[in-house]
Amino acid sequence: MMTYLSIFITSVLINNYVLTKFLGLCIFFGVSKSFDASVGMGMAVTSVLTMSSALAWVVYNFVLLPFHLEFLKTIVFVLLIASFVQLLELIIKKQAPALYNMWGIYLLLIATNCIVLSVPLLNVQNNYNFLESLVNAIASGLGFALAITLMSSLREKLNLADVPKPLQGLGVAFILAGMLALSFLGFSGMKV
Repeated sequence: MMTYLSIFITSVLINNYVLTKFLGLCIFFGVSKSFDASVGMGMAVTSVLTMSSALAWVVYNFVLLPFHLEFLKTIVFVLLIASFVQLLELIIKKQAPALYNMWGIYLLLIATNCIVLSVPLLNVQNNYNFLESLVNAIASGLGFALAITLMSSLREKLNLADVPKPLQGLGVAFILAGMLALSFLGFSGMKV
């Protein structure tokens, strides 16, 4: 039980993919303009991460390893992730068109988000069992959701502030991201 808690806290806070490893920044900066869109994107990334990591673990351990095809893991994982994103796009487009329109192109960018690919690859590299892989995927998704919602909250507050003209838009967003990364750096010495 302590192993799972350790994986969870490490993935959410200590090794947050956005704020400590700087992965997934395209969606992070693109969607974080709106709090509602950020919460939805955090949920979407978490669900895609969880489903693709679970299936990637099964495919890797029951297909690729027994047939000595480990070298195909990156290609297979990319195909799995792209399939899940297409399925998610169809569901969102049908069930929540307003959310689909709010996300725009960023929904398709989940498929190319390096966080979504790196989690299954790191699960394999760390020899995680199925449950550890699931915990890592859920926690990584929640860490992404935490980072993007924090950023969107700050960016919405800055819309009311008097930001100097040269820093408006992405300039101040990069400064905010740097400050958030520095704050998460404080967790780096934490032992779980």
